[in-house]
Amino acid sequence: MTYLEAIVLGLVQGLTEFLPVSSSGHLTILQHFFNIEADRVIIFTVLLHVGTLFSVTFMYWRDLKELIIELFVTIKDLVTGKGLRLYENPIRKLGVMMVITTLVTAVIGLLFEDIFISFYKSLVPVIIGLVITGTLLWVSESIKPGKRNINHMNFRNAMFIGVMQGIAICPGISRSGATLVGGLTTKLDRAFAIKYAFLISFPAILGSAVLEIGGMMGSPVEVSSIGPILLGMIIAAISGIFAIKAMITIVSKYSLKYFSVYVWTISFLLTVYLLFIK
Repeated sequence: MTYLEAIVLGLVQGLTEFLPVSSSGHLTILQHFFNIEADRVIIFTVLLHVGTLFSVTFMYWRDLKELIIELFVTIKDLVTGKGLRLYENPIRKLGVMMVITTLVTAVIGLLFEDIFISFYKSLVPVIIGLVITGTLLWVSESIKPGKRNINHMNFRNAMFIGVMQGIAICPGISRSGATLVGGLTTKLDRAFAIKYAFLISFPAILGSAVLEIGGMMGSPVEVSSIGPILLGMIIAAISGIFAIKAMITIVSKYSLKYFSVYVWTISFLLTVYLLFIK
């Protein structure tokens, strides 16, 4: 792993993890065109996820802190017989909804793990995924704006967003884009929909990182790679923060169709490459 590769991959991971253009798709494309072997960068990829995890933590520290505190209070209430009292506490309800969304995503990931893994061996699934992402974003702009927040969110909404996040395991389908569209489809307010999409990225990214770390236990790390790895993590974290801030502004003031044009353009260029150049 060179410093140049670390800078490029870190920047791409940080930006595309939170912009609705698919980080998995972009990393797959980069690995293909720069002949970066997946086995050689697996540790680096995992730590890039840790970098973007810091981005979410930095941006939503207060919300995450309240959710963690409320988790222990909820356990205490259940043990003492006070019950869940879900609709009396917005923070508690938000936590429960996030758990439901995450569990649905986890089930999809486990059930179709082999299929998802096979999709990363070719650029064709990436092309299809990017087309799907662009279509979802374009269609979402025609959905009548909703006004629902956590007080009006229900279990079906959380499950649907979980399904959308599960589908986004496919390369080329943006996780942030799919979950945002899921929220908008269930008539969530745009501001809350993007906030929820980013909050549920925390357990999703954390869970993915833990599983990947568990799978690579015992793998050696070259001393010469430590510097590039740390640099990549830092760049991913910083660029991720900027991407989150940008998305919050874009969702509230601008159209998502610009991202549709971008991912469709990438998918078109990849198609031309596979048909006429490769």
